[in-house]
Amino acid sequence: MLVMARASERDGESPLPLYHRIYLVLRQRIAEGQWKPDAAMPGEHDLALGFNVSRITIRRALERLEREGLINRRRGSGTFAQPGGEGAPIRQDLGGLLENLVVMGRKTSARVLAFGYAVAPAEVSAALEVPARDNVQRSVRVRSHRGQPFSHLTAWVPEEIGHGFGRADLARRPLLILLKEAGFAPAEADQLISARPADATVAEALQVEVGSALLYVRRQVRDARGRAVEYLQALYRPDLYEYHMGMRRVSRFGRSLWTTQTESAD
Repeated sequence: MLVMARASERDGESPLPLYHRIYLVLRQRIAEGQWKPDAAMPGEHDLALGFNVSRITIRRALERLEREGLINRRRGSGTFAQPGGEGAPIRQDLGGLLENLVVMGRKTSARVLAFGYAVAPAEVSAALEVPARDNVQRSVRVRSHRGQPFSHLTAWVPEEIGHGFGRADLARRPLLILLKEAGFAPAEADQLISARPADATVAEALQVEVGSALLYVRRQVRDARGRAVEYLQALYRPDLYEYHMGMRRVSRFGRSLWTTQTESAD
C-alpha cells in the first residue's frame, strides 16, 4: 500500500520549492530501503496522487534523484531505487573529536572563499577571549568529498596566531594542523550542535535550495594552556554528513544511567 505525506501545491509557508520537499522525502525513503532495487517504485501518476501534487512536480523531484544516481528510470519498465548511489555520508564520531577532524580534513578537499583580518564581532571576541574590537583572522571555506560540497566553514583565529599561516595553507591543510604547527596545538573543544536553514550564500556554495535544513555546529577550541585558539561556525549538508555517538548503560552512585562511551564510568 502506498502511503505518502500530503503536500499542497498552494502551500507557500515553506521557503523550499515543493518539488524539492518531495525530493527530500523520496530520498529519505530510498535511503531507508522502502523500495527494493529489483521492484519498480510507484509511477509518476501514483506519486502525484499520494502527495496531492501535479505530475510535473513529481517529475522534477525524480529528475533530481536520477541526477544523483539514486534512481534508475527504465523506459517501459519503470523507476527503480538505487540506495547508496552517492555512497554513505561522511560520519564524524564524537569520541576523539579533534583527531577525527584532522583525519577528515586529510580525506577531503577545501576551497577558500574568503580570507583576511577584521575587527571581531562581539560574539567572536567573547568566544576567543580577546578585547572588543581587536582584529582577528577570518576564513570561509567549503569542504568537499568526491567532488560534492558538504560543509561551509567560517573560522576565526586570534590575529597573532593567524599570522603563522595564510590563505594557501588553509586550502591545502586542516586548520587544526596549522594551529599545531604554529605552536598552539588544540587540546580540547566545547561544541554545540543544532540546525539552521541555508541562506542564499551558503545554499549556492553547498549546492542546495535556499531554506534547506543544515546541521549547524559551533565550536570553541583551546590549546593545552587553556587559551582559546579557534572559534568555528560550520554548516553541513545532513544528506552527506552525520555525527555518531556511542552510549552505554553504567551504574553510578546506586543508579543506572546512560553515558557516552568516551566518558569515564568511574
